[in-house]
Amino acid sequence: MPTTHFERIARTPQSEAWRIETDDAVIGRVDLHFTGAKAYGILIVHTSVPEDDIEELIADVDARLVSTADEYREDFVVTVWRGTEFGTYSEDDAAEFEDDEDDADDER
Repeated sequence: MPTTHFERIARTPQSEAWRIETDDAVIGRVDLHFTGAKAYGILIVHTSVPEDDIEELIADVDARLVSTADEYREDFVVTVWRGTEFGTYSEDDAAEFEDDEDDADDER
């Protein structure tokens, strides 16, 4: 498996979201949620990531992100999704889209 890098996207007192990258591409994302003695993860990887690499990636997330965030935990439970990125949406993007539509209407 290529060397992975993690870039934090967001953080709250009980959770974190990280983008997973190699030197060549973004290969996934992991959302971590910390609740007492357990940590939960949702790992989303690109379809090009083989199953053997997914297990390695889970171990890497555990060692580099989960264990460093919480000194004690009983378990790390991970749900894995594999697919392709469809897009990222936000209210700011929707407002820009509406402004573009308004401009088009004004031109008619």
